[in-house]
Amino acid sequence: MPLLSILVPVYNEARTVAEVLERLAVIALPCEREVVVIDDGSSDGTYEVLERYRDVAPFRILHAAKNGGKGSAIRLGLAQARGEIIAIQDADLELDPAQIAALVEPILAGETDVVFGSRFLEKTSTAPLKTVLANRFLTLVTNVLFGAAITDMETCYKVMRTTTARSLDLQASRFDIEPEITATLLKRGHRIVERPVRFEPRSRAAGKKIGWKDGVAAIGELVKHRVRS
Repeated sequence: MPLLSILVPVYNEARTVAEVLERLAVIALPCEREVVVIDDGSSDGTYEVLERYRDVAPFRILHAAKNGGKGSAIRLGLAQARGEIIAIQDADLELDPAQIAALVEPILAGETDVVFGSRFLEKTSTAPLKTVLANRFLTLVTNVLFGAAITDMETCYKVMRTTTARSLDLQASRFDIEPEITATLLKRGHRIVERPVRFEPRSRAAGKKIGWKDGVAAIGELVKHRVRS
């Protein structure tokens, strides 16, 4: 059976990462799995939590030498992935890992090489209005610049064939990895299929790391790729 590499970038998520990993180990999937966990220089005890999973299937634990950002962690995990398909799973429990199965199926069925899990495809979001509007604006900018019709550019759930992911030649190191992936896929003519996902947003007080500066950086990343094309 095809192997799915689930990349889990982690930075200071000692409170939630163990539960995420436990779920990833047991969720029903239509293929084999490996869970590649990339500790991005955490300083809150995440390192010690992850070491409990070293040499335990299906986990592979990687530790970055220092904090480089989500994009840096994803690029490290992508370089080490052994599977034919990759998926990205955040370690904060905003998204239930059980939803990955539905995102992998269109790729296994040969319908597409890329699937995004959209938090806004169905009206089930419980996110604050400010968060919804910010995400919708960034997605609108993406659609206008690249002639697309997606509903969630910033989604964590980006699933694709590993050959496709590696061909993108990703360079971003922080949260700008999300617009870089999306813009490069669209610029190169890849068809992005979306499937609805549910999520439980958390606040900055609860550990949310992305902020308005990352939104500005995302717009810059999108414009940069549009100009380059």
